[in-house]
Amino acid sequence: MRLIIPSLLALSLTACYTTQQTSSDPTIDAVHYLTVLHTNDHHGRFWHNEDGEYGMAARKTLIDQLRAQAQAQGHSLVLLSGGDINTGVPESDLQHAEPDFKGMSLLGYDAMAIGNHEFDNPLDVLDKQIAWSNFPFLSANILHKHNGEHAYQPYTIIEKQGLKIAVIGLTTIDTVKIANPEFVGGLDFIEPAPITTQLSQRIRQQYNPDVTIAVTHMGHYHNAAYGINAPGDVTLARNVPAGTLDMIIGGHSQEPICIDENGEEDADFAPGKACKPDRQNGIWIMQAHEWGKYVGKAVFKISDNEKTLESYELIPVNLKDEKGQWAQNYIEHDPELKAFLAPYQKAGESKIAGAVGEVDAFLDGRRDTVRFRQSPLGDLVIKAQMAAVGADFGLISGGGIRASIKAGEVSYKDILTVHPFRNRITYIDWSGQELIDYMSVVSAFPPDSGAYLQYHGIEFDIQSGKLTNVKIQGKAVDPNKTYRMSINSYNAAGGDGYPVLTDLPGYTATDSTDAQVLRDFIERHSPIKRSTLSD
Repeated sequence: MRLIIPSLLALSLTACYTTQQTSSDPTIDAVHYLTVLHTNDHHGRFWHNEDGEYGMAARKTLIDQLRAQAQAQGHSLVLLSGGDINTGVPESDLQHAEPDFKGMSLLGYDAMAIGNHEFDNPLDVLDKQIAWSNFPFLSANILHKHNGEHAYQPYTIIEKQGLKIAVIGLTTIDTVKIANPEFVGGLDFIEPAPITTQLSQRIRQQYNPDVTIAVTHMGHYHNAAYGINAPGDVTLARNVPAGTLDMIIGGHSQEPICIDENGEEDADFAPGKACKPDRQNGIWIMQAHEWGKYVGKAVFKISDNEKTLESYELIPVNLKDEKGQWAQNYIEHDPELKAFLAPYQKAGESKIAGAVGEVDAFLDGRRDTVRFRQSPLGDLVIKAQMAAVGADFGLISGGGIRASIKAGEVSYKDILTVHPFRNRITYIDWSGQELIDYMSVVSAFPPDSGAYLQYHGIEFDIQSGKLTNVKIQGKAVDPNKTYRMSINSYNAAGGDGYPVLTDLPGYTATDSTDAQVLRDFIERHSPIKRSTLSD
C-alpha cells in the first residue's frame, strides 16, 4: 500500500508557547511529551465524498502514521473529538451513525464531547451509540432535571506512558433550543465555567493529573463575540481561574482556529499553511474545522511544571484546492477500515438511489446563505410544506436547511442531505392578530444564527425594530381573519428559540416529514425552475 503523508515540518509552528500549571508531582524532573490529535463536527462523513475527499479510511491511515511517529519519539498520544458525529449524510443518518461510531472505535478515539446533534434522535438512540463505542461520551454540564445528577459521564482520566491526563466534556447550553425539544425536555444544560472549575478542583485533589483538557462542543467566537449564540470556548477560558485547564479541544462553530501575529483571525489560512491556535488566560484553544477535513496535531513538552506547545498543525485529509488538485499529497485509504465501512455505504446507497426530479439551476443552501438572507432553496422547501397542508404562508428557521441542491437531476439523497432531521410537517390555524404577535418574535432573529427566518407567502417590513405592513399573499392581514401557517415540528416545539405552538388549540401535527413532502413536491413539479423561486 502506498502511504504518502503531508510534510509535518512545513506546517509546524516555528515558536514554542508555554503554560504554567501544577503537575501531578512537582518533584519529578523528567521531561514528557504529549501529542494531542483532534477532530470535530464529523456529521456522518464516514465515507469519502464524490471527489474523494476526507473519509474515515484515509483518516485512519494518517492517524496510524502519526501514532507510529509519536511512539518512535517516546511521546504519549491522545485522540479526541469535539462532537457532533450525527446528522449530515443520509447514508449515515439512515443507520443512526452506526458506521461512524464503530469507525471511531477502530480509529482509537480516547474520548469525545457530546454535541447538540447527538440529540437529533430519541435518547435511546444515543444510548445505543454509546454502547457501540469503546470510548466515553463526555459532558459535565448536562444534568437530569428530576434529580440534578449528571446525565452523562462528566470526565475521564487517561493514563499514557507515565502521564495522567484529565479530560472534561462540555456541551453548548444552546442545545436546549437548537436540539429537538422533544428529546431534551428532561435535561438541563448548565453554565460550563462553574462546573468546569468545580470538577477541575475535585479531579486535582483525587487524581493529580499532569494535564487537564476540556473537550467541548460550544464554538469558538473570536474575542468572545458570540452574538446570539451561547458563549463558547473563549468565554470559558476567560471565566475559569488561571491554571484550571491546559487546553480546550473544541467544535460546534465548524472552523479552523488560526490566529495571526496581531491576535486576529487568520483569514489567509488554507490547507497546507501554518496555523497558530488561539490562547486565552493561558489556555490553548483548538478546533479542526469539520467533517474530518483535517486532523489537528499539537505537541506539548511537559517539564518542571511547564506545558510548552512545541508545534501545532492542521493536517489536511485529501482536500482539493480550487483547481481540483490535491492540496497536499494523497493519503491512501486504510484497506481494513474501508472494507469494514463498505457494507454500510452500500446499504445506505440502496435506500436513496434514483432520481426524483430535476432543477434547472443551483439552489443555494450553504450556511452563509440560509442564515443571512432569503434563499431560493428555502423558498422551495416552504412551498412544498405549504402545499402539503394547504397553508396560506409558511416559514422555517434557516438552520434547518443543511445543504444545497446542484443543477440537474435531484436524488432522494440530495433531499435527505438538505433535510436530515426527519421533522414532521405541522400547521396552525389562528387569527391575523395572533400571527402578527408571533411574527414580531421570529422576524427579529438576527442573521448569522440558526434561528434566522426563511419565509414564503408573507411580506413585512421592520421599522425601528417593529414589525409593520404585514401582508399574506399580497393582501394586508386582517386581525380577525383565520390564516393557516405551515411550520416543521422542530420550530413548533420551540426549536431555535421559536415560541412554542404545540399547546395552542389550532395546532395540528401531520405524519409527513420534511424530506417526504419536498420529494413529493419536486416529483410533481419537475423540472423546478429557478425563476419560479423567490430570494
